[in-house]
Amino acid sequence: MSVLDSKVPKGDLKTKWTNYKDHVNLVNPANKRKIDVIVVGTGLAGGSASATLAEQGYNVKAFCYQDSPRRAHSIAAQGGINAAKNYQGDGDSTYRLFYDTVKGGDYRSREANVYRLAEVSANIIDQCVAQGVPFARDYGGLLDNRSFGGVLVSRTFYAKGQTGQQLLLGAYSAMNRQIARGKIEMFNRHEMLDVVKVDGKARGIIARNLITGEIERHSAHAVVIASGGYGNVYFLSTNAMGSNATAAWKVHKKGAFFANPCYTQIHPTCIPRSGDYQSKLTLMSESLRNDGRIWVPKSLDDVKAIREGRKKPTDLSEEERDYYLERRYPAFGNLVPRDVASRAAKERCDAGYGVNATGEAVYLDFKSAIIRYGKEQAKIKGEDNANDARIYDLGKDVVEAKYGNLFQMYEKIVDENPYKTPMMIYPAVHYTMGGIWVDYNLMTTIPGCYAIGEANFSDHGANRLGASALMQGLADGYFVLPYTIGDYLSNDIRTGKIPTDTPEFAAAEKEVTDRINAFINNNGNHSVDYYHKKLGNIMWEKCGMSRNEKGLKEAISEIKTLREDFYKNVNVPGEANELNKELEKAGRVADFLELGELFAKDALTRTESCGGHFREESVELDGEQKGEALRDDKNFTFVSAWEYKGEPSDAILHKEELEFNDIELKQRSYK
Repeated sequence: MSVLDSKVPKGDLKTKWTNYKDHVNLVNPANKRKIDVIVVGTGLAGGSASATLAEQGYNVKAFCYQDSPRRAHSIAAQGGINAAKNYQGDGDSTYRLFYDTVKGGDYRSREANVYRLAEVSANIIDQCVAQGVPFARDYGGLLDNRSFGGVLVSRTFYAKGQTGQQLLLGAYSAMNRQIARGKIEMFNRHEMLDVVKVDGKARGIIARNLITGEIERHSAHAVVIASGGYGNVYFLSTNAMGSNATAAWKVHKKGAFFANPCYTQIHPTCIPRSGDYQSKLTLMSESLRNDGRIWVPKSLDDVKAIREGRKKPTDLSEEERDYYLERRYPAFGNLVPRDVASRAAKERCDAGYGVNATGEAVYLDFKSAIIRYGKEQAKIKGEDNANDARIYDLGKDVVEAKYGNLFQMYEKIVDENPYKTPMMIYPAVHYTMGGIWVDYNLMTTIPGCYAIGEANFSDHGANRLGASALMQGLADGYFVLPYTIGDYLSNDIRTGKIPTDTPEFAAAEKEVTDRINAFINNNGNHSVDYYHKKLGNIMWEKCGMSRNEKGLKEAISEIKTLREDFYKNVNVPGEANELNKELEKAGRVADFLELGELFAKDALTRTESCGGHFREESVELDGEQKGEALRDDKNFTFVSAWEYKGEPSDAILHKEELEFNDIELKQRSYK
């Protein structure tokens, strides 16, 4: 029998969450004042959780490594947030959002969690509107919606191309209110470096003040990890450069199982890599695929001419262009899920049709949308005889109103006007569906330790649908954790303050201090970035958009060798008791060097293709789906939950078998 207990309530899927809330243990307001909760991370998940728990009366200690919660990476989310409100009247519903999410995740997520997510999604929009989030509105005053990949309805609410920023400001304002009331104690520029367990329960953390270098002990009755994902294990990703896996990895090493590390999302709409010295990649919102058409030249001669500067993409006629997503997936076209669109772009570029100097780029073209919107606006304005230039100007104004800041960002980076010349895009690492294993209550396998948002594995299976990250983060923080954590904390109303002058805190602090001193005293020959880049290259080449047995075995061996060399030869300048960015990076890269090996081990173990995990040995060989990912439902319909046992190679696999009672388990098709 598995040691994993998902704690999914019995009963009908549609009533599980309601029945759970009706019977869950509660903590009365007077007793909440006696209970402390630590929240690590202040993005959408952590910020919303901190604000809501403090509003309920708990004493919250919130930690972020940035100088303000406003700088959390959630601010970079552009396209929108999903919710099943059916404002468009196009057939959306809670069930359809649930179905699309499970199907989009390639049937590798837990039904009960996903249905709950769909169920509370509508509440998120109401909450954010009440906070003043300036969602776009249609002509009648209702909130506007657009469509995202993997769905046939329009359910994505948005604030131009800066939805994450506006949602984060809403959560931040809610946090600020509680900070002013004294219910949230805010620790900016602090990084969690370990979790402290007392009698098997999470009772605090060890944190480093990043300004002074001071090591601090902080206690609480529960610890919530909301520190985001681990995409920067690839070095180059769309994540902020400071995004890291340390908080999640430390709780893993103290007993929290790590689930599905190989499930990584490659986003199809990123600005292509420009050279070997680039520090990060830039995302162009998936919302652009609503109106942009993706293509490459049909002829290799045209590809060569474009690369050599003898032709421009605008010189090619419609007949000379291959709109390959529309050709291969007529039902969904340019709005297929991210994993499908990414692999299709890679396939075209691998076949020699990449349009930039590196051969790793395809076009995202808005000419058709500009003309379509222009003609529509001309009709509205009664300009029946508008010429082509007037139609273009009218259409450009519409596109600019919808995506203007994204176009501006592209032009600043690439120095080309995307209104006149098609954007160049290529897939890049974006989001991680894997993370800390949690049960229905969002609790890890460490009692009292919770994980929310991208830090956990729970809702997206093997591939996340666009605009669902913001939905999950706010659902967990505003509407799920505040209920489920009370059930656990109801047993702590007589516990009293958790002291920090105990052997457990002393041992954890010593472990952290020893690790830091080892880096400072190492006197090696190579910088931290030297190792991070090498790791990223291994991950991208052998654990990237496609994987195979040979490459994964090589990756495991190479990462282990690289990790050993890192500890012998890394050089960390400066001192421990000061602001030291290289020291911060060293600890994070050390964790990535362990996580990367477990990632490759997980990918090697899962010999099927599903979602973002594409094994070259597991593809459809014939029929309509030829060349598409082939799942193995007989052998792999489970969550891989890894238990730490020292070296990543020693990790023990535990399986949470997935049941599909409300959705038919079948191969995905977007054709």
